[in-house]
Amino acid sequence: MKDYHINVFYSEEDEGYIADIPDLKYCSAFGSTVEEAVREVLIAKAAWLEVAKADGKPIPQPRYRPAIYQIN
Repeated sequence: MKDYHINVFYSEEDEGYIADIPDLKYCSAFGSTVEEAVREVLIAKAAWLEVAKADGKPIPQPRYRPAIYQIN
């Protein structure tokens, strides 16, 4: 089974890491380390999916894949 892609980036403004799941609208989390941000977004993902199921809303299939650039 495919799983959702997680983006992680450092935010100068927030002075920490943001993790988001592009396939799940507004599903993101903050952490002071990469590991913490990923751990928190996995909790957010579980909550997002639980609420969508409870509300009878469609759950998107994992589709997002970042562009991969080759540096020569």
